[in-house]
Order: sequence, then structure tokens, then C-alpha cells
Amino acid sequence: MLDKTPSTRMQAFLDKFGRAIEAGQIDEAVGMFADQCYWRDLVAFTWNIKTMEGRAQVKDMLQARLAEVKPTNWQIAEGEDATDSDGLMESWISFETDVARGYGLIRVKNGQIWTLLTTMVELKGHEEKSGFTRPLGAKHGQDVGTKNWIEEREEELRTLGYEKQPYVVIIGGGQGGIALGARLRQLGVSTIIIEKNERAGDSWRKRYKSLCLHDPVWYDHLPYLDFPKNWPVFSPKDKIGDWLEMYTKVMELNYWTSTTAKSAKYDETTKEWTVVVERDGKEITLKPKQLVFATGMSGKANIPNFKGRDRFKGEQHHSSQHPGPDSYKGKKVAVIGSNNSAHDICAALYEAGVDVTMIQRSTTHIVKSDSLMEIGLGDLYSERAVQGGMTTAKADLIFASLPYAIMHEFQKPVYDKIREVDAKFYEDLEKAGFRLDFGADDSGLFMKYLRRGSGYYIDIGASQLIIDGKIKLVAGQVEEITETGVKLDNGQEIPADVIVYATGYGSMNGWVADLIDQETADKVGKCWGLGSGTPKDPGPWEGEQRNMWKPTQQEALWFHGGNLHQSRHYSQFLSLQLKARMEGIPTPVYGLQESHHKG
Repeated sequence: MLDKTPSTRMQAFLDKFGRAIEAGQIDEAVGMFADQCYWRDLVAFTWNIKTMEGRAQVKDMLQARLAEVKPTNWQIAEGEDATDSDGLMESWISFETDVARGYGLIRVKNGQIWTLLTTMVELKGHEEKSGFTRPLGAKHGQDVGTKNWIEEREEELRTLGYEKQPYVVIIGGGQGGIALGARLRQLGVSTIIIEKNERAGDSWRKRYKSLCLHDPVWYDHLPYLDFPKNWPVFSPKDKIGDWLEMYTKVMELNYWTSTTAKSAKYDETTKEWTVVVERDGKEITLKPKQLVFATGMSGKANIPNFKGRDRFKGEQHHSSQHPGPDSYKGKKVAVIGSNNSAHDICAALYEAGVDVTMIQRSTTHIVKSDSLMEIGLGDLYSERAVQGGMTTAKADLIFASLPYAIMHEFQKPVYDKIREVDAKFYEDLEKAGFRLDFGADDSGLFMKYLRRGSGYYIDIGASQLIIDGKIKLVAGQVEEITETGVKLDNGQEIPADVIVYATGYGSMNGWVADLIDQETADKVGKCWGLGSGTPKDPGPWEGEQRNMWKPTQQEALWFHGGNLHQSRHYSQFLSLQLKARMEGIPTPVYGLQESHHKG
């Protein structure tokens, strides 16, 4: 008798799991999980973004949610086949709940579930209009006086926010707000995006001249509309700005430029926000049901209050306000910091003939862009991956399917390999006096990003300038700012006409303190980080990004942001949570995170 194929065996496993779940036989279902198991759910079961770690947590979630979720129809996803490699079976799966359709990825090790990813794809009865259900557009033969597309669009632009209220207001019109706005548009959720700049994309255009994306193009697509096939691997900032501006127009977003949010207040009785904004010099009051901060995890500049800052006679500014190198020729510039922005700014200043010194206060993780692309990202986000049949959606889900609790174990070998391949590069950097690290547990860039959102540089050339001494480098803590420069704790003083503070950004809930109040900011707590207990990511363990893309301790207040990949991927799940609330679908949140840190 022939052995059953992996797909036959996987479907039999899913059938058994489905029968136990449908019959409410929770102990039997839990028994199909390994002792060390991880169930990561993106909204489908928990109306949350949550990872259940271990059988006890899986059992607790099923006891709380199974009766209402009513999951059925567990299948190997259409057009897919299960695989089996050394006793690890893996398959894309589809399933349904009472209110939604889902998709996921299961890994079965030695006959038991090791990792399970379940994601909500669409709400039944509220599917996006695309493909066979796309809107017709033409309206021939309808009633006399029927408005055409442009007339309807102009009416919407004229009335929304004035005669009609949006259901959602998104504060922040960078890639995060734009991606979420596009998702909500396709779901029929009326939304206004508030952007302080004059044009969409200005948050990129107005940054320092040399800025470009350090992530490759395959990692950075926006929802619905991929970059063209001839788009550069690393996008210059102004090109990205133009793409975002084009995107807001063709995706028909209600995007209010030159608009500043002044205040926001939630009414617990009416379940409504009062958001006061200033648009073109006029104050407007908006009354949305849901408020999203998409101000970016790199949005609120952090400038340390160094002693003597007020007496410095030259120019000083945060890296987010850095205009570029052109006006600094013939001057000495000190850049405080040693991460992405510091490297980019130093390199551009050197290339413009400026005398520039980088002040490194703490160790930095550096990875060469080519090595990151080939070894770190190549299997999921590269031309090689595309040619091998990898789609952006699948790559996102594969990445999402690895629980944060064990992700570092998969990342460490990647960075061990990079260290081996680029050994000479790292040796030369250390000889130049640069202080390196590879993360708290040698797990490299992604874990540093997820845990703290800082502490690294993806090298696109500045490291060689440091090795060659073209960018001067000093290490130490800043003791004070003098009239003419920066004094370090070792007594060394770096003379400067200009000081650039490449000192990072504060937590997104700082914007909540500014616009709502400190009490709400404290109630919500710190945004970002996993609770890993590593530097700048204090515990307790959360297992997901704090407060991001999911319900918070403040009703109807949400946070959306991250890099282009996260903005694209998680906008799907935030948009479905908002749509469900608009339609009155019950959304009992399982495992709402507690607030442990105020900022």
C-alpha cells in the first residue's frame, strides 16, 4: 500500500481537529498541540492580535471564545499542497468562523501542532469589491440626472467632515495612514486622513537630502498596488513621496493636507470622539467613532536635555529637521548618534565636503545591505523569491507565522552567517573604533527593530567612510554642550558650528498626551516592543507589539505604524476590526493587553 501524500495526511489531521473544535471537545483539540506550541491569531478568533503560547493558553482561549467563533471547514487552502520535510508537515489552510473567512499556516511536528497562524481575511457579507465583484463604473441608461464618477467624488470631498461625519479619523498621513485609509476605502468605511504637510508624501520629501529606503522594493509594496517592475531596489525619498501622493489620488482617499490636529476628547456616553483640527486657517470639529494615531513610530523627536544646550552659539537641530548638507560647507558638524539617520547624515555631509564627526554613545548593530538582502530577506522578499513563485501576501504571512517568542532562534543563524561572510568588514570597523553589537542575544536587526525600533544601521556606504576615517568617529557620553561644541565624559571636546541630534524618537503615546491628555496616554501605555526584557524593551513579556494595530485600554483609540511592510500587512487586520465595529458585529476582545509602562 502506497504511503499517503503529505496533503492527504494533513487534510486528515485538519478533519480531526475540525471535528473536535466543532463538537466543543476542547481537551481533545488541545491534545493535538505539542507541549511547546504557539497559536498566533490575527483577529479571527480573538478580535485581537495575540499569541497563545503553550497548551494552557490555547485551552484558555478556546474555552473563552469557541462557542462564539464557531470555526468550521478546516481545509488545505485551495490550490495548495502540504509539504513534509524531516517530520515537519506544513500547509496553507483556510477556515471559516461565524462572521468571517480565514486563512493561515500550520506546522505539524511529530504529529502535533507546533505553530498555527490564523488570520481574518474578510467579513461575511462585507467583502471587498474586487475581481468578479469589482464596481462597474459605467452608469449608462440610468435615471435622468444621475451623477457621474467625478461629480460623486467632488460631492464627497465637499461634504465629508462638514455635512457628514466620518466613521474613522486617522491622524498622520504617512505610509501608515495611507495604507490603512486605502483598506478602509475598499471596505466602505468613511475615513478622513489628517496630514499637517502641504502634500501627501511630504513627510518623506522634507527629510534630509540623502535619505532613501534601506529596505528593498519587494518588502515595501502598498496594499492593492505594487511598485512597477522597473522601480529601483532602494527608493529615494522624493520618489517615494511622489508614489504616496499618486496613491492617495488613485485610491480616492479623503486626505486633508495642510491640516493640524489640535485636540481630541472621547465621550464615554455617546461613544464618540470630538477632534478639533485646523484646516487652511479654519477650525473644524470632527465627530468620528474611531480615532487612529498613524503618527509613525519615528514621529515624536527625542532630544536629550543635555546640560548647556541653551548656550551653544551655533545651529542645533534634531535629525528629523535636518535640511541636508548644502548650507554647511566650510563648517564643522557634530552628529550625536550612530544609527541609520546618523550614518546617512554623516555620509551626505562628507560627500558635500563638510568636516563631520559622529559621536557614538552606545553600541550599534550594523549589517551590510547586500548581505541583509541576500541572506536575511532573499527567501521571502527578492527577485529570486518572486521568480520562485513567492507572493508578497504569502511572504508576509510566513513572516507573521513565526511567533516572536522563538523568532530570535531563527534569526541568530542568519546573523551568524552574515558575521562569517562579512568578517573583514566588521574587523575593519572595530579597528576604526566603532563599537558593534548584534543585539542582546546575537539575533540581529529584525529582533532589535521589533523590540526597540532603534540601535542599528543598514549599511549602504557610510561604514566604509568611517573605516577610512573620512567620517570622524569619537565614542563617549555627552557631558555637556559648550558654547562651541560637545564635551564628552572623557574630557574630550569636539568643536562644532552645527550639532545634529540623531537621538531617535519617543513612544507614539507621546502624541496622545499632546492631543488628548496625559491620563489617556498613561492608560494606554508604551507603544512598540515585545516585553523581552532586553535593553529599551522592558518586561513583562507581551509576545506582540504593544498597542499596535489592535485594541488598547482606551476604547476606540488605535495605533498604526511601522515600516512599509508592517503598514501594508497589519492595515488589513486593523481595517477589519474597524469595519466590524461600524457594522455592529460583536467584537469581544480576548486577552486585552495590560498597560505596564507609561512611555
